[in-house]
Amino acid sequence: MTRRPEAVVTGLGLVTAAGCDRDATWSAVRTGRSTAAPDPVLDGLPVSLSCRVPELDHPVLHRRGSAHLDPVDRLGLVAAAQALDHAGLDPQEWDGSRVAVVTGSSVGGVLTQDKALARLGERGPEFVSPYFLPGYLINMTCANIALRFGVTGPALSTSTACASGTTALGLARDLLATGQCDIALVCGAEAAVTRLVVVGFSQLGALSGTGSRPFDATRDGFVIAEGAGALILERPGHAAARAARPLARLIGYAASTDAHHLVAPHPEGRGAEQAVRAALADAGVGPEDIGHVNAHGTSTRQNDAVEAAVLRRVFPHRPPVTSAKGTLGHTLGAAGVIEAALTALAMADDTVPPTAGPGGTDAGMDIDVVTGTARRHASQVAVSNSFGFGGHNAVAVLARP
Repeated sequence: MTRRPEAVVTGLGLVTAAGCDRDATWSAVRTGRSTAAPDPVLDGLPVSLSCRVPELDHPVLHRRGSAHLDPVDRLGLVAAAQALDHAGLDPQEWDGSRVAVVTGSSVGGVLTQDKALARLGERGPEFVSPYFLPGYLINMTCANIALRFGVTGPALSTSTACASGTTALGLARDLLATGQCDIALVCGAEAAVTRLVVVGFSQLGALSGTGSRPFDATRDGFVIAEGAGALILERPGHAAARAARPLARLIGYAASTDAHHLVAPHPEGRGAEQAVRAALADAGVGPEDIGHVNAHGTSTRQNDAVEAAVLRRVFPHRPPVTSAKGTLGHTLGAAGVIEAALTALAMADDTVPPTAGPGGTDAGMDIDVVTGTARRHASQVAVSNSFGFGGHNAVAVLARP
C-alpha cells in the first residue's frame, strides 16, 4: 500500500456536556468525571439519563440569523470558531477557495423536525416555519460553517452513524492529500437528545438508565449525549509556511463495512479488525508502535466485547485503552472528531485518561483499560476507533508532531 501524505492538526475546539470549551472538556475527561444526569425532557420514558451541553454562548452566535439555527448547527459553529481561533486562522484573511469543510453527523436537526411536526399537527401547514428544512437537513451544519467563515472550497457532509466524525477526518485528509485544499475544517456535531430518538435507542436495548460503564462487567448501555468537536487539518507545508505549531499529525485512516447486520457488529469483529489493520498500514506503522487506544467503547454488552476481542488480536502488547464515553456520554456522529481531539490532547499531556464508570473491567476481555485515575504514559502514536450502526467502521491513527 502506498502511504498517503499526512495532515497536521493545528487547532481544535470542543463543546460537550463537560463544558463549552477545550479546557473544561479535557479537565473532566482527564479526571474521569461523569456528566450524565436525569433529563426532565425525557421524563416518563424508559430511560431518562442524558449528557446535555450547558447553556451555550459565543460571539459566533450573535450574528444575524443565528436564532433560527437548530442546536446541532449552533454546537458545530461554536466548535469550529474555537478551532479556528486555536489555530490562529482569520477567515477574513484566507483564500476561501483553498479551504474545505467536512462535517459528520448521524441525524441532523431533529429538534427542528420535532417542532415542525408539532406545529403541523396542532395548528396546520401554514404555521410550519420556513426555517424548518434549513434547520433539519443533515448537511446544514456544513453549510452554516462554510457560510459563516467564507469557505468556497469543497463542503461535504458525511453520515455513517456513530462513525461519522472519523469518516469526516479521513475524507478531509484525502482532500488535503489530493491537493483540493490547503486547510480542512473538520467538525462532528450532534444534538439528538429528543424523546423520539431516545425511545428509538431504548427500544433497541442500547441505553443505560444507570450510567455509562465502558468495558465494565456490569455495563448495560450508553448514555445519549450532545456535543461537537472541530479540528483544523492542514498540509504540513502550509502550516509551516505560516509558522503554525502542529498539535498532532493525522498519519493514517481506513474504513470498512461489516455487511452483517443493520445495528449489530459482526460477532467476530471482522470489519472492525479490517479497518484497524488497514489504518495502521496506511500510517506505515506496526501494531507494536501504538502507545494507546481511544476505544469506541460504547458500554453496550456486544460492542465492548467485540471491540475488546479485536484489540487483543491486533495489539498483543496490550497498550492502555480508554473510552471517553464514560465521561461525556455517546455523542453519536460527533464522537469521532471529539475523541480524535482528546487523543491529541492525551498525547500532548503524556497521559491516558481514565474510563469513567467501571468498577471492574470485564474479566474475559483481557485488555488494559485505564480506570480510576489518569495514567502517566507517553504515546508517540495512538489509534482512535469509531464504529456505527449499518456496520460502518472508521479508524484514525494520530501521532505526535
